[in-house]
Amino acid sequence: MKAVIQRVKNASVEVEGSITGQIGCGLLIFLGVSDEDSERECDKLADKISRLRIFSDENDKINLSVDDVNGDVLVVSQFTLYADCRKGNRPSFIRAGKPEHAEKLYEYFSDAMASRIKGRVENGIFGADMKVSLLNDGPFTVIIECVNGEILL
Repeated sequence: MKAVIQRVKNASVEVEGSITGQIGCGLLIFLGVSDEDSERECDKLADKISRLRIFSDENDKINLSVDDVNGDVLVVSQFTLYADCRKGNRPSFIRAGKPEHAEKLYEYFSDAMASRIKGRVENGIFGADMKVSLLNDGPFTVIIECVNGEILL
């Protein structure tokens, strides 16, 4: 399981002209799922991200979590995080999870985040053509991968 986490001032996702998820200050999480992933990886990743201290405190030190700043989370599914660009010029997505499996874990991960933070968790629509808008704060972007229940990055 892979996550690209961006600290944002605001973010939203739109599907067919309608906003499906929108937050103010908080975290935008792009989530990629592989067929090897399970609820264990979701829980580990949600634990790590919910406690991740990437917001500035009153002394401008990176020392606060999303809860400390009363932030929210927007989770957007993104199978392209599993793009393999080693051969040729067209990425292969063979390592991305099959839609039925990935959607189940995407929903589980969103629920896991909601149970770990005080703020809201908003979502895109799995498998839809989404338009994501954001105002990156920093910019501050972190990439985390969880394999076999272990955080790698």
